[in-house]
Amino acid sequence: MRNVIMVLQIIIAIALIAVVMVQPSKTNGLSGLVAGGSSAESFYSKNKGRTSEAMLIKVTSVLAAIFAGLCIAQNLVK
Repeated sequence: MRNVIMVLQIIIAIALIAVVMVQPSKTNGLSGLVAGGSSAESFYSKNKGRTSEAMLIKVTSVLAAIFAGLCIAQNLVK
């Protein structure tokens, strides 16, 4: 049972790393400093909850919760 949980944990960890690496950066870096970082209302900012970025955030949250649950399960199984 412990081996199964460990294999699942490794698979979830790799998937979590991949999903985090695919997400775009939240900062503008130096371009936001030079351009003033204007946050004008656009179609993208109004519909941000329905984009692929929002889906990646949800997947990251689910994978992190599963990973935490597997960590707890691994410590409980002896």
